[in-house]
Amino acid sequence: MAELDQHEGEQDLEKKIEETRQRFKNEFLQDSTEKYDSRDVERLQKDDALVEGYLTWRLHVVDEALKMIDESFQWRKEFGVNDLSENSIPKWMFETGAVYLHGYDKEGNKLFWFKVKLHIKDAKTILDKKKYVAFWLERYAKKEPGMPLTVVFDMSESGLSNIDMDFVNYVINCFKVYYPKFLSKMIIVDMPWIMNAAWRIVKSWLGPEAISKLKFASKAEVQTFIDPEYLPPYLGGTDPFKYSYPPLPDDDFQTPICDNGPIVSEDEIESKDSEMEGKDTLESSFNSEIAVKPKKVHLPLSLFFSIFLQGCHVCSILSRFLL
Repeated sequence: MAELDQHEGEQDLEKKIEETRQRFKNEFLQDSTEKYDSRDVERLQKDDALVEGYLTWRLHVVDEALKMIDESFQWRKEFGVNDLSENSIPKWMFETGAVYLHGYDKEGNKLFWFKVKLHIKDAKTILDKKKYVAFWLERYAKKEPGMPLTVVFDMSESGLSNIDMDFVNYVINCFKVYYPKFLSKMIIVDMPWIMNAAWRIVKSWLGPEAISKLKFASKAEVQTFIDPEYLPPYLGGTDPFKYSYPPLPDDDFQTPICDNGPIVSEDEIESKDSEMEGKDTLESSFNSEIAVKPKKVHLPLSLFFSIFLQGCHVCSILSRFLL
């Protein structure tokens, strides 16, 4: 009986996949072929797993899946996702180490790190930052198709100046719309005290599915989700990894290595030495501005409540993105 139910379920899924493809062709491609990258449209017609991902994320409601596909494909064309490469992203973004893939959680999901203290809101660079996130997600999707990610928002030594609502909304949409079924969980590590109460209010507003994926952890609690071997020492781990670029630090598919590190030619070594000199100058300037740990201050009670209410307002905006 169980085998019969499974067979019927598979047949129903196949029908919905075909219905989704046919309706997308009839309802969305008519007179609007320029909206999408033809490579994405072709993949939708051939890749059952892609269509299934959208259907599953929208509880197998075809109408909702079609809306998601439409929004996702338009975004992919606008950002040129299929053509993103290291050469299309400003080099300084790779060098700062604010976003990268490294390590695994206890369930074997790849870790996607966001070092929040290294992010400063800047309208001039926001588009490049969004493309940078898309670059990593697309790279991972091609290397590990169908495998979910665990997002780690490392908020150690961060403050209100590092919180960019537009960027947070974008990151959430990447998993909510653009890359269905990609998110295993989102871990918020070492939340600054000024935002703790507000984030708890946001959590109470979220739906059950969102709440189940959102995890808050102190430095002591993060080992509940990630073993020490993939945590840096300042989070109580033993991972000796230190971000550097080049090469891309994404473990299993980076440049071939020998016992002494990446295999490079003498010309590459000489070029890398000169690049490192420039990088040291960049990091010195970058870190002096944003990596200084704020001093503790005693706030008047009235000022404290003013800041708290502002935080709640910010999180009210954020909750609409997550719902």
